[in-house]
Amino acid sequence: MAIVERRNMAATYATLCERFAWRADAALTAKMADANAKRLGEIEAKIEDAKENLGDVEIRDAMCERAEFYASVGEMEKSERAYEETEAKTASIGQKMDCAFALMRARFSRLELHEVKKLIEKIKDMLDQPGGGDWERKNRLKVYEGLHAVATRNFETATKLFLDSLSTFTSYELLSYDDFVFYTVVCAVVSLPRTELKAKVIDSPEVLSVLNRLPGLGDFLNALHKCDYRTFMSAFPVVAAQVEKSVWMNPHFRYFLREVRVVAYAQYLQSYKSVTVKSMADSFNVSEDFIDRELSHFIVSGRLNCKIDKVSGVLQTNRPDLKNSLYQTLIKDGDALLNNVSKLSRVIDL
Repeated sequence: MAIVERRNMAATYATLCERFAWRADAALTAKMADANAKRLGEIEAKIEDAKENLGDVEIRDAMCERAEFYASVGEMEKSERAYEETEAKTASIGQKMDCAFALMRARFSRLELHEVKKLIEKIKDMLDQPGGGDWERKNRLKVYEGLHAVATRNFETATKLFLDSLSTFTSYELLSYDDFVFYTVVCAVVSLPRTELKAKVIDSPEVLSVLNRLPGLGDFLNALHKCDYRTFMSAFPVVAAQVEKSVWMNPHFRYFLREVRVVAYAQYLQSYKSVTVKSMADSFNVSEDFIDRELSHFIVSGRLNCKIDKVSGVLQTNRPDLKNSLYQTLIKDGDALLNNVSKLSRVIDL
């Protein structure tokens, strides 16, 4: 609320009052409206002055300032129209992309992810046009697209885009580098195999440079790779709390918790043909009942390849035979193909 008052976000304040059934403060609303009218008047005067006395570049800059003002106070419809007017005044592909990036940030702030996706496609089209192959803007787009992938729970795509941007990150207007590395690591943990996680994330100089500044993330990442599950379980809640606070990852908080646990349990069980429940519970520093409930849930849902001998308290892994699985798939697909060919031959004969 302090940010809303400081930035005179009258439209956002009205939306919040309606959403949370707050009683609107008439004095505060009037104060913000007056401040916005005054600032808008100054910008409009600047635009008129540029039209009368200056050139196209100054007119465009003033129009862009008006669009940014509307976005800053939460007037998204007016902001979008203002950016469209600015884009119409712009000849350069690069400057048109800058307008699209600015509008995308405004859409991100309101979690309008469908509109963000449209803007991503629009910028991709611009990059394909003559004169649009700008290296810096291509890298910025990867970060924007990666953040959209995070917000839509496409962690695999987000990981790929973020890893491509680790050494070329310049999108400080969207998020800080520390936050960028945090999202890279947490997405990579649930989407990369262990060997790739080591090569692309754990040993990355860019990740190592900021890992110690991010609470719990270093222990979370390194302990998982070193199979130090006790330390991993201590760091996990610290990282999970940051995920829960993230506006982009909060809707996927429970999914993240589940996927990380599956990764850790599967990695542990991969080393054994059989192991006692007590041994696994001790390794993760949790109770036997907790491990029993956790594994039962993941086994039933098909996420872990093992079974529990409740009488003897032993876990028996049953790793899937990849060659046999491929053979069965081939037989099944072959039968389907033969059936389709048979049906086609009957139609042709008729």
